[in-house]
Amino acid sequence: MNDYHMSPDGHEVAHYFEQCRLLAYPDPGSALFKALSAAGIDPYRITSVPAAFARLSGKPWTIGWGDTGPDVVPGLAITRAEADQRYARRMSGEFEPAVRRAVTVPLAQRQFDALVSIFYNCGVDALSKSTLVRLLNAGDTAGAAAQFPRWNLSGGKVLKGLDRRREAERLLFLGTDPKPAIAAALAKFP
Repeated sequence: MNDYHMSPDGHEVAHYFEQCRLLAYPDPGSALFKALSAAGIDPYRITSVPAAFARLSGKPWTIGWGDTGPDVVPGLAITRAEADQRYARRMSGEFEPAVRRAVTVPLAQRQFDALVSIFYNCGVDALSKSTLVRLLNAGDTAGAAAQFPRWNLSGGKVLKGLDRRREAERLLFLGTDPKPAIAAALAKFP
């Protein structure tokens, strides 16, 4: 029914908010990230965890376009081409199929794109059984769109970056072009 692949519009929104980082970094919601930042150490530039912070978790470690996994560890460095390959492989092999499995109603391309983006950022297990997907499958597109802002927490705390991303994804889901969706999200959450 939904045989889409993520379109350039979807990639534009996801890439804007993920940014491509070629050195592994701790999750921004993690205790390690917060402690490094508080100590004046840039968490995006460390090649190993300083001994004074070794007891703190940075999981999930992230690299490239927001890619996580067991092979993403402190000190891992990749090229831009590798980041693009990792992203494409996970989108086509993991997140696009997850949206197809979870959603039982026809979608427009931008709806599919927005769902793949939020699945990628928040996780397949959490989104597959979410109120957002239940409402969408029940035919309540407006109700589903209203659920995007609820997915703005990391480590139990609201992050402005997630507010922005969810708003851009919500607008994309509702059919807005990616550039105006991103601009509106940035204006709403300055």
